[in-house]
Amino acid sequence: MPSPSRSFTRSRILPLVTLAVLAAAPTRAADTLTAPAAEPTPVPATTPAPEATAPPEAQAPVKPAPIEVTSFVDTYYGYFFNKPTGNVLLRNFDTKHNTFSLGLVGVSAEQKVTTANRLGFRLDLRAGPTAELVNASEPGGLEFLKNIEQAYGSYLFGRKLQVDVGKFVTSNGAEVIETKDNWNYSRSLLFALAIPYYHAGVRATVPFNDKVSVTGMLVNGWNDVVDNNSGKTWGLNATLKPNAKLTVVQNFMGGPEQKDDTKDKRFLSDTVLTLTPTDKLSLMANYDYGKDSVAGANVKWQGVALYARVQATPVWALTPRFEWYDDTNGFTTGTAQKVKEFTITSEQKLGGKLLTRVEYRRDFSDQPFFTKNGLPKKSQDNITVGLIYAFSRSF
Repeated sequence: MPSPSRSFTRSRILPLVTLAVLAAAPTRAADTLTAPAAEPTPVPATTPAPEATAPPEAQAPVKPAPIEVTSFVDTYYGYFFNKPTGNVLLRNFDTKHNTFSLGLVGVSAEQKVTTANRLGFRLDLRAGPTAELVNASEPGGLEFLKNIEQAYGSYLFGRKLQVDVGKFVTSNGAEVIETKDNWNYSRSLLFALAIPYYHAGVRATVPFNDKVSVTGMLVNGWNDVVDNNSGKTWGLNATLKPNAKLTVVQNFMGGPEQKDDTKDKRFLSDTVLTLTPTDKLSLMANYDYGKDSVAGANVKWQGVALYARVQATPVWALTPRFEWYDDTNGFTTGTAQKVKEFTITSEQKLGGKLLTRVEYRRDFSDQPFFTKNGLPKKSQDNITVGLIYAFSRSF
């Protein structure tokens, strides 16, 4: 979860490193009709010839799992009707008003583990303002970390237990950092305020079957490769797929997150339900509840996000989203308030690899949290046009 005091500064975009890694079947004899054979003439007994044995079938060499490479460019234009002079409030990534902006550029490489290829890895390289904002609260202050969204090695024990070690994105939330993998262009209030972005540590995943999967992790904490205290944070995740149309994901996390403080603990419960009644309609709900203790004072936050995605045609979809967020103590927004937002996104695919999104969003609070012409205001409205190009290939 981003802290209220995040510094939203832009730095130069670092260049990315491009990654490249590159019988004869038996035939069945046809039946023939013959006349009755004459009485056979006796012949001297002979030793029968040994049966011919087919040469052992040559085993095909085991091929390693392919390396999957993906890359993308994400750009947008946003116009806010209250014309803010600085970074837009309650937005974590699309923070600029009335300007064409580069959001994120990325390239990823992954080799998944299999029983024939037990070692694997994942590396996600990112550049742009979004990458800087994701790592803005990193305690280590290491400049290069903003360009490494994920970097971990994997090993498969037995047939099912996968262990990952390194830096990886959180399993909490209904949305992710990359716009192309979400239903809307802007990120939800819950994604921006209620949950962490990434962790550093170790996690273990066991898929019991195609319906139940469980993950446990031990990490430094929320958004810290370099820990800000001597404690550790634990996490549990259960993914349930009772049928092809319903998925339930439940996350729990707990541990100390305050600087040089292992006594006060932060806890988070995150629930995501996804339902696909038909091939044209998908529904999703996300509920978060978090609490912490800061200098002995208890704080809490909670919220719910509701989504619907209508895939009207193979290349066009419409996605409304509604959220309610309660920052009772002002811990995540800096103001004790209840916030709501409504978003509707029109998505159009062009040529398979090019994705466009046109979005209207309205944020409104029970407090005069926003401004317009220097005066306090309880709401803000904006229109965003996003353009994303994505490419993938296996080697």
